[in-house]
Amino acid sequence: MPTTFIRFGCTEDLVHLEKLMYDLHDEHHVACPEHFKTAGEVMKEKQINDYLNSPEALVFIASHDDVVVGFITGHFSELVSMVSKPVLMGSIDELFVSPKFRSQGIGRQLLDRLMREFEDYGIEQIFVEVWAFNQAAQKLYQQLGFDHHIHWLRKAVK
Repeated sequence: MPTTFIRFGCTEDLVHLEKLMYDLHDEHHVACPEHFKTAGEVMKEKQINDYLNSPEALVFIASHDDVVVGFITGHFSELVSMVSKPVLMGSIDELFVSPKFRSQGIGRQLLDRLMREFEDYGIEQIFVEVWAFNQAAQKLYQQLGFDHHIHWLRKAVK
């Protein structure tokens, strides 16, 4: 029976990570082209290698029968605001599982692994942004105990 393994991402995974990151941003663009840049445009500005080389960032990959099928990125820092108290926070930045491997618990495994690492770092709160169109992600985060923190509302002027 095939097994999924979650492990730290490394530079040897870069080709796979870049492909998955491209697929993630392409999915966003296809779902909402009026708001999202193309995956190619995003990849010119945002590099997964920056996460691999940052001491404040984490990358985990999911491999299924030695094939990289998903990844998660996050970072941690002190959240300082003019109105709220400082908090040591973790941020879930990207989570993606290849479509044919979805609904198998891989996204949840990636989230669990990242959240355990955040806990080991002493993180007090974890934040994640989820777009309104991504109902599956919202459901997963809610199942894991995430709730609404800030409501961003949007209205087109024209």
